[in-house]
Amino acid sequence: MKVGLFIPCYIDMLYPKVGVATYSLLKKLGVNIVYPIGQTCCGQPMANSGYQHLTCDTDQNFIEQFKNFDAVVAPSGSCVLHIKEHLKGEDNENKCKAAHIRENIYELTEFLTDILKLEGLDASFPHKVGFHQSCHGQRGLNLSSMSEKTAPYFSKPEQLLKHVDGIELIGLDKHDECCGFGGTFCVAEEAVSSKMGKDRVDDHIKNGAEYIAACDMSCLMHLEGILKRAKSNVKVVHIAEILNNESVN
Repeated sequence: MKVGLFIPCYIDMLYPKVGVATYSLLKKLGVNIVYPIGQTCCGQPMANSGYQHLTCDTDQNFIEQFKNFDAVVAPSGSCVLHIKEHLKGEDNENKCKAAHIRENIYELTEFLTDILKLEGLDASFPHKVGFHQSCHGQRGLNLSSMSEKTAPYFSKPEQLLKHVDGIELIGLDKHDECCGFGGTFCVAEEAVSSKMGKDRVDDHIKNGAEYIAACDMSCLMHLEGILKRAKSNVKVVHIAEILNNESVN
């Protein structure tokens, strides 16, 4: 299987170590992973702002970059969900290519659990970690169960983290509440977004977290800003960095 690595633009620009950790982890696991250097933003910010019609060029570029891969993997549930739901081609040929990509794009932990069937990891992270369930991954990609539904609890990311030596996953009072980031929502409704983020941070701190982990660096970026303004010692870490056994400072 030839796999294309999609690194969202905000990770590429602001948190490149997450992209490196994702690539390194997949290589360690024997995945034939390739990073197409011509990739750009997937178009989600424009679509979220009501300008889906302006994403034609980003769609076409995404198709060109990833059309020849058996699968595409990204360390971001929100970007993966956007591609799954909105990627389109302008003619019949590109529509077929877009459909292939939509059907074969995976968030990182989804790929590890559902495709690679990963059961063990050579990783160590001796810290107390609170895991934040990001909304797009949870409710859009079904990475974990939802408290509003009467169903057995599951979490694909936490399933992977339980294999990490030394990690202590702490319990949270509200394990699947939104952090308030929501992409453009945090700009349009900054007061509400900030209050929601503070609530999530307080839940983790109250329960003794040293780190807040998640599958989406966008949510962690929002929470990190709140933590830094409060001069908290709690840090954020992407799940790829933990699973890759990186030293996180």
